[in-house]
Amino acid sequence: MAKPGFSLKSSLQLRLTMGYAVLIAALLVLMNTYPLVMSQNLMFRSQQTALENQGALVANSLTTADNLTPETVEQAIAPLDKLDVSRLLVTDEAGLVLFDSQEAELTGRYALSGEIVAALEGNNAFSSQYASGCFSSCSARPVMTRNTVVGAVCLYGEDLHQGALLQELQRNLRLISLVVCLAVLALFAAFSTLLSRRVGVLLGGIRRVRAGEYAYRVTMKGHDELAQLADEFNQLTGRLQATEAQRRRFVSDASHELKTPLASIRLLTDSILQDEAIDQETTREFVEDISQAADRLIHISEGLLSLNRVDEGRTIGRERVDVNQQAEALCRLLIPLAEEAGVRFQETLGEDCTVRCSREDVSQILRNLMENAIKYNIPGGTVCLRTFRQGEEVVMEVEDSGVGIPEEELPRIFERFYRVDKARSREAGGSGLGLSIVLDTLRLYGGDITARSAPGEGSCFTAVLPAWSETEEEAEP
Repeated sequence: MAKPGFSLKSSLQLRLTMGYAVLIAALLVLMNTYPLVMSQNLMFRSQQTALENQGALVANSLTTADNLTPETVEQAIAPLDKLDVSRLLVTDEAGLVLFDSQEAELTGRYALSGEIVAALEGNNAFSSQYASGCFSSCSARPVMTRNTVVGAVCLYGEDLHQGALLQELQRNLRLISLVVCLAVLALFAAFSTLLSRRVGVLLGGIRRVRAGEYAYRVTMKGHDELAQLADEFNQLTGRLQATEAQRRRFVSDASHELKTPLASIRLLTDSILQDEAIDQETTREFVEDISQAADRLIHISEGLLSLNRVDEGRTIGRERVDVNQQAEALCRLLIPLAEEAGVRFQETLGEDCTVRCSREDVSQILRNLMENAIKYNIPGGTVCLRTFRQGEEVVMEVEDSGVGIPEEELPRIFERFYRVDKARSREAGGSGLGLSIVLDTLRLYGGDITARSAPGEGSCFTAVLPAWSETEEEAEP
């Protein structure tokens, strides 16, 4: 049950919003980080290549000098074309500055930066950083003479142009990210609104059906999961509507069936009580009629109780039942009823007709079918009972030579309280529940029943039950 103030729509939208927000944030972080990092690395490599090439050129020119001094360094560097660096620094093997293109006053002092120390150890060194829109790089390499380190060359470079390009790329990425974010939010708003509206339609339908409007149907276009859910909902409400109609019809029919004998009892008892001059013979006839009405009430009540047990899905029997034994016992029991109606039995019992059921249920199935065959037969007619094994099923056929059933009535004969000839059914003591009990009991055990008939040609009811198998017998404790 929904809590006060709770809205499925707002909850769904909130979850979708949070999910999309996390996804968008992750995509934007990736979009604004990965290209910038890759661009920086590319520019760092470009700076490194340029400075290392120029450093190699300077170092090669210095190797021609016999001895590195400020004068020989200037003489070696002078013929070189203008270098594309912001600062050039040359030291001897001890790190003493021999030449500084930017700060001449540092000549004669020691420069022991990390790059120069690495170069004096015979290794090439490079470092670079990006800050405030400027790439600052430093490249150092040793000066070698006869495989001996005699000095170091250190070049510094600053690239504002590439820094500006990187800043422009960053601004463009931010603008693209903003546009993408707005577009995604717009699409998400449209999608979430559509989704929430469709969910709202389903929710409204559920509420209307919960209020008892079982005829309501949801209209949902498309072929997605929500449309399939709407189809399932409509099928469910259809079944609820049919069940509700069946329940109301059942209550109405049951009330009507119970009302008739009760009204008869009331009328007869009033007649006895109000007529003081009534003779004993008439009183006896009235009491007999009351007894018949009471029997009818008992018969209807027993039928309703049987249907209720089936509807509740009670535990089904798990006995090995011989259908032939139940049929023979039932025929002996019904002989007086058959003789009274002028009907005779014909039995044809097959072999291996055992089922997994309960004796009570098998007897009830056969009793209802055979009693109907006797009651709706004609004087001098016959009732044929046949049993036989057919594959994994046991078949029970009850055929009579009675009045038959019209073809248009056949589909409804298994409905509760439905009777083809209502007047004759009441005279015969029928309640319209027997065939319903047979059908529901058979289906409870995985069986079924069919009927064929024609007016004046009798009727044949064919009931089937799953046969008992040897594997089931072995599985019994």
